[in-house]
Amino acid sequence: MTEVEPEPAAAAEIFGARLDAARRFTQALAEHGEERGLIGPLEPPRLWSRHILNSAVVAPLFSGRVADIGSGAGLPGLVLAIARPDVEWILIEPMERRIAWLNEQVSELGLENVEVLRGRAEDWRRGPVLDAVTARAVSALRTLVPLTAPLVRDGGELILLKGTSASNEIAAAEKQLRKYRLSNVRLEVVGDDLLEEPTRVVRATVRG
Repeated sequence: MTEVEPEPAAAAEIFGARLDAARRFTQALAEHGEERGLIGPLEPPRLWSRHILNSAVVAPLFSGRVADIGSGAGLPGLVLAIARPDVEWILIEPMERRIAWLNEQVSELGLENVEVLRGRAEDWRRGPVLDAVTARAVSALRTLVPLTAPLVRDGGELILLKGTSASNEIAAAEKQLRKYRLSNVRLEVVGDDLLEEPTRVVRATVRG
């Protein structure tokens, strides 16, 4: 097995009392992620910093009931569910093998605050009821907005993890942001005091 990145010191500060569960999930992903098509072969040596902590550091931004679109390996949804057991998480993922992984991890880690839902965001039939929707490494903002905004209640938020091109994505999504009545659209950098590479988040308020 490829050598896994040593646990960074920031992990204890970010996860607190939930660190043991985070370690177990990270170890499981390192051991089985590549063979199950969840992560690439280059990821184990940077698993903590690039994926686990990159996801977990935004945990304080959430409350209530939140969906993670295209959960995949559980990044960020499962990681956030570990970090925030007080928040209700719905992990939405279309691929059966990833659904199997997510359900296994929810069971292994004893996560009682997670619902795993097979499907796509556009299959959602429960209406605009969520307090927030998140996604990581799914698609460009102009594509994500039409998929995510309809799931969120009036006054709720999109909290989307993005890369270094986040500002350009906001500019390119101007039409979609206007159509779906998103306000207070902004880029926030989270964890620059904890992580070598902080997490960029696009946040926006949904108006019904």
